[in-house]
Amino acid sequence: MNIVIADDHPLFRGGVRNLLMTTDDLQVVGEASSGEEALILAESLQPDLMLMDIRMPGLNGIEATRRIKEQFPRIEILILTMFRDDQSVFTAMQAGAKGYVLKDAEEDELLQSIRMVGSGAAVFSSDIAARMMHYFSETKEQKPVDPVFSELTKREMEVLERIAEGDSNAEIAVRLNLSVKTVANNVTNILNKLQVADRTEAKRLLRERSRDPETFNGEQW
Repeated sequence: MNIVIADDHPLFRGGVRNLLMTTDDLQVVGEASSGEEALILAESLQPDLMLMDIRMPGLNGIEATRRIKEQFPRIEILILTMFRDDQSVFTAMQAGAKGYVLKDAEEDELLQSIRMVGSGAAVFSSDIAARMMHYFSETKEQKPVDPVFSELTKREMEVLERIAEGDSNAEIAVRLNLSVKTVANNVTNILNKLQVADRTEAKRLLRERSRDPETFNGEQW
């Protein structure tokens, strides 16, 4: 299995590389120190799997994951990070990551996770899996998110909320620490998913639905 490691800490990348070198079936073919470099290597090397950190300079790992899965859906992505909060986990999954493992995992757990994700299985660190089960057990009695917005990702909802506030693409990019091009892509996705013609219609739809407590649970977002 050909693997690219994307992490901005050289010592950590080196430790993971050395671990994978002890195996017969896992090979590191490239290393990236930023989300932008991860995108470049995904295109040039076409690896089977990428180990992706979340916090990296410039483009973060979740946005890099989203773009890689859009362009190269066959590449599997395993998030390898220290972030264990619910939002990071669910946003990573929405972006297309197949697994989520913490950096303090045992070596055997990491190797097993890489192999399982490479074979198409979804994998989570044990405590992450427990948190997910707890989350769903707590939220199963809550009202579902309005189906009109159910196809929007967390990021797209954030962009939509800024649209509702009247922000331009440039203003949204600054507020959410994104590129203007990424914001524009999100706006296009929002309009397509909501089946509306323009930003004004999307803004109107959000405001109408958010005023109706029977159809929209704003706390979910």
